Amino acid sequence: MHLANDQLAEPVIAIRGLYKRFGDRVAVDGIDLTVPKGICYGLLGPNGAGKTTTLRMIYGVTFPTSGRIEVFGLDIAQHRRSIRNRLGVTLQDNSLIEPLTPEENLRVFARYHLMDEADINQRVDELIEFLELSSHRDVPVRDLSGGFQRRLAIALSLVNRPELIVLDEPTTGLDPAVRLALWSRVRALRNEGATVLLTTHYMDEAERLCDRVGIITDGKLIAEGAPRTLIAETLAQDTIELDCSPQEEARLLDGLSMRVHRLRAGERLMLHVDHSVALIDHIRSRSTDDELHIIARPTTLEDVFLALTGTSLELGE
Repeated sequence: MHLANDQLAEPVIAIRGLYKRFGDRVAVDGIDLTVPKGICYGLLGPNGAGKTTTLRMIYGVTFPTSGRIEVFGLDIAQHRRSIRNRLGVTLQDNSLIEPLTPEENLRVFARYHLMDEADINQRVDELIEFLELSSHRDVPVRDLSGGFQRRLAIALSLVNRPELIVLDEPTTGLDPAVRLALWSRVRALRNEGATVLLTTHYMDEAERLCDRVGIITDGKLIAEGAPRTLIAETLAQDTIELDCSPQEEARLLDGLSMRVHRLRAGERLMLHVDHSVALIDHIRSRSTDDELHIIARPTTLEDVFLALTGTSLELGE
C-alpha cells in the first residue's frame, strides 16, 4: 500500500452495523467497513450480494434500515447535502444527455454545481484532456461508442473536483483497450489524493487498481484486505489446474506431504499451493498420461472468492 501511517488514521468512510431490508429480504446484513483516505477500495461480490445497495447508502440515495454511515467524519443521515457536494458518482448506467456533445454535457453538469463560467471553461478543458475526449468533444453523445460514453460519464462525476469518487462497475462491457485507458485514469485520480470506492466483477481490475478489497456475499462482508495479502492468507500464491476424476485425483496426490488446498468444479481440479514446481513433479510422477495437461498460474481473487463462498463471480446485479 502506498499510504503513510498518518493517512491511514483518517477514514473517509466509516460504516458500523449497516443493515438494509427490502420487505422480508435482507440486502445488507450488518456490515462494518472503513475506507482510509487516499486509497482505492474495491467491493467484490456476485449478483445480488449487496454491493450497489451499500454504495447507494454511502452516497445518500438509499436509506439504511439501521446502522451508521459517516463520510468525511459526517453522519450521512444528517449531512447528506454537504457530503454529496464533496463526492462524485458514476453509476452502472450512464446518465447522459444524448443530443448534446461531451463538452455541452460537462457544461450543463458544472452549472448544477453552481460553478462560475471561468471555472467551468477551465474544468471542461481539464476533463476533456484527462479522459482523452478531445477528438469527440463536439460529437453528439448518441453517436459515441460505449467506451467514449463511459469516459464522459466518469468525467461528469469529476466536475466538482470530488474528494471521494464512487464508481459502480465502471468498465463493465468495455473492450480491453478502453478498460486499460480507464484504469490509468483511476490510478491518476488516486495518485492526486482522491479516495476511490468501486465495485467490479473483473478480478484483474481489482488486483491492479485496489489497495484494499472487501468481499461481500449475501449482504455480509466475509473477507477484507490488500489483494495479495488476502490471497496469501486465504489460499496460497500459486494455483495448478488440471482435468481429472475424483479417483484419479486420489492417485495423483497420494503420498503428498506438502499443504495443498483442493477445489473441484466438475472434472476441473484446482490446487492452491506455495510450491507449484514440486507439486507438478509429484503429479507427473504418478500420472499414467504422458500428455496430462497442467496449467500453473498465480492465484487470483476469484480463486479466493470461490474458496470462501463456493460461488463464481457473475456480471450484473
